Amino acid sequence: MEYNIALLRGDGIGPEIVDSAAAILRKTAERFGHRFNFTSYLIGGAAIDETGIPLPQETVDGCLASDSVLLGAVGGYKWDELPGDKRPEKALLGIRQALGLYTNLRPARLYPALRAASPLKDEVVGSGFDIMIVRELTGGIYFGDRGYREGKYGTEAYDTEAYSVTEIERIGRTAFETAMKRDKRLCSVDKANVLESSRLWRKTMHELAQEYPEVEYRDMFVDNAAMQLVRDPKQFDVIVTSNMFGDILSDEASQITGSIGMLASASLGAGTRGMYEPIHGSAPDIAGQNRANPIATILSAAMMLRYSFGLADEADCIEAAVNRVLDEGYRTADLLGSGGGSALSCTEMTEKILGVL
Repeated sequence: MEYNIALLRGDGIGPEIVDSAAAILRKTAERFGHRFNFTSYLIGGAAIDETGIPLPQETVDGCLASDSVLLGAVGGYKWDELPGDKRPEKALLGIRQALGLYTNLRPARLYPALRAASPLKDEVVGSGFDIMIVRELTGGIYFGDRGYREGKYGTEAYDTEAYSVTEIERIGRTAFETAMKRDKRLCSVDKANVLESSRLWRKTMHELAQEYPEVEYRDMFVDNAAMQLVRDPKQFDVIVTSNMFGDILSDEASQITGSIGMLASASLGAGTRGMYEPIHGSAPDIAGQNRANPIATILSAAMMLRYSFGLADEADCIEAAVNRVLDEGYRTADLLGSGGGSALSCTEMTEKILGVL
């Protein structure tokens, strides 16, 4: 099989971790007889420096012409003073819209080898947990009307949360289908006791639930969900929620696994093309020092093989290689608290994984 992959290295540690994932993909292609063609495009701060804007049209066109997209990270101190519509992060919203990516899948799994790295007590963690957070990606407060106006106390800023039935149905259906492939348990998170948009969310989800009688469905307020994630994460299988709530809860879930450097994500739309990226940021404080943990990006590449290309065996192979290296005690600096091993550089960790792939 032959696939064209767009590489969006971005800023900070982005180039390092994307190059690591690309190396893993090349080795996987060789082993299984595939061909992956890589083309790099500018995004974020790197694009601003080169073109003056965070998301050039050439990047959009290149991604649309590709079979899938691998993204590193965007942003950094250098561009912090730019206005909101010119910042590197603006490119993320733009590329998601351009590619029609309305679903974000964020797995939060506690690897057995990293159990000691979790801040949760052993009696809470138990034998581990494996949660899939399904986040709506192109609606809600991040995309609603916003601006400044004169209010009761003078100048005020506002951001608007809005969801349509169509938007809720399509993310809800994705969540139910995901649950059907896992343990058939789905928790929908909202704030229906306060927000009108959440009341519509809950009503629509209840209607969808009638189509999936095999799935054990329940609702939960977002504040309670945040508490339950650290009190008893094993109670969750699949969580579905809005853009902002998903952004917050998935970061919380990443921390109880031991390191944000381990968490991959997939952004999907109606077709097979997706955008795959680690959930962590650009980490400008360690950029260029070869200290980044490449595993989240490598696991994102595995998700690309699984969800966009239908190459489940190849994805399993990458995930098994990561597991083996962790089981053997190898760690990057962010994982040293997990109880053993010496700190490997980004390059060294990549080489270890390549060596067992």
